[in-house]
Amino acid sequence: MNMRIALALLFVMSVAGCRAPSGPPLNDDTIVTSQVNGMTLTHRYVVTPPTEFKPVNEANRALYPASLMSRPDYGGKLIRQLQTGKTYIVLGQVEHNWLALADEDTPEQLIGYVPLRAVVKSALYEATVRKQTPRLKARQKTTCVNVDGNSKACKNASSGTWILD
Repeated sequence: MNMRIALALLFVMSVAGCRAPSGPPLNDDTIVTSQVNGMTLTHRYVVTPPTEFKPVNEANRALYPASLMSRPDYGGKLIRQLQTGKTYIVLGQVEHNWLALADEDTPEQLIGYVPLRAVVKSALYEATVRKQTPRLKARQKTTCVNVDGNSKACKNASSGTWILD
């Protein structure tokens, strides 16, 4: 009887030191989920979940090659650059007036954060780009006339004065 108790005690002691195997180690590309303001966000481990989240869910286009950051500020890790003119889904507005973005082909997965003015609604993109493009001034035609056959006088278009050459 004592031998059974001793063996049972030895078995319990040896098993007590064991722990369950943990899952695979987390790296930057591991997909995780987070709850923010009642919303479930799916994102890579490198992307820090926001503390505030206001859902938007709209298609927007990138105005310039903005930096896609891992947190909603410039202190985060650079994930990649946006492609100018490409459509992204704005999942929501987060702290510091930054936007949480998703790719168009995977609209449920948060890929990172950009500043508020880096993207514009898809419907307004063409008008915004057209408005920002500098307009070339039309060349003003110089008005010149011959004076005495060997010199000429030209009118300055901006001031309206005549200059003799």
